[in-house]
Amino acid sequence: MTTINKALTIAGSDSGGGAGIQADLKTFQELGVYGMSALTAVTAQNTLGVHGVYPLEPAAVAAQLDAVGADLPPDAVKTGMLFSSSIIGTVADKAREYGWRNLVIDPVMVAKGGSRLLLREAVDALVTRLLPLALVTTPNIPEAEMLTGLQITSLQEREIAAKTIVEMGSRYALIKGGHGARHEPMVDLLYDGRTFRYLESKRIDTRHTHGTGCTYSAALTAALARGFAVEDAMEMAKAFIQAAIEDELGFGEGHGPTNHFAYRRRMRSEARAR
Repeated sequence: MTTINKALTIAGSDSGGGAGIQADLKTFQELGVYGMSALTAVTAQNTLGVHGVYPLEPAAVAAQLDAVGADLPPDAVKTGMLFSSSIIGTVADKAREYGWRNLVIDPVMVAKGGSRLLLREAVDALVTRLLPLALVTTPNIPEAEMLTGLQITSLQEREIAAKTIVEMGSRYALIKGGHGARHEPMVDLLYDGRTFRYLESKRIDTRHTHGTGCTYSAALTAALARGFAVEDAMEMAKAFIQAAIEDELGFGEGHGPTNHFAYRRRMRSEARAR
């Protein structure tokens, strides 16, 4: 019987479908991984912004994690919007209890429209409780600044921030370059505690970037679930999100969603061309 790899996302719901649980599950499916979820909050949002945030009780999060952990052990796990220190503590406790090793922490803090998705008091809990359990932590530049307390305006400062995140306990730090200066190339930086790796891509001038962070980290998680090494998983995730941004869907009046279908369609087209 064919082995089916499984991935678990622990995150909030996006009613607009572009980010959060919805983006993660779409990405898992597109990359051939069976997706599972534990919901931390319900948000009312669309491309124009977040119109309401309704967090779940930590006990409800714990019950979902127990249900998955006891019967459907995941090959990789990612976290997204966790909202509060109490939910973070619950997730950390369950990750330790079930021995989840391939843990990707996407430190979702602020939505593109400016709404907070992580309470200020919860940043310390994220650093002290979850980062020491992480295989990979995947902040964008503003999130890396909030995690480390550093100002980041150059690639060299990104390197310092990545070192700081690894010193906090994460085995790898992947700092995404999407928030870099618009006139500079898009460079994502991976640090493993010894060496840096850089992946450069074309910067796309588009407003359709809602859910890019969730989708990128979900693609990384799916690749890890399939047994890829972190460096190779980063390359797959980068290719996935680049395709999703380039082949835009084009709907919504604000920050439109990325195209989760794009990568698989490209792979099929390239396979036919061969």
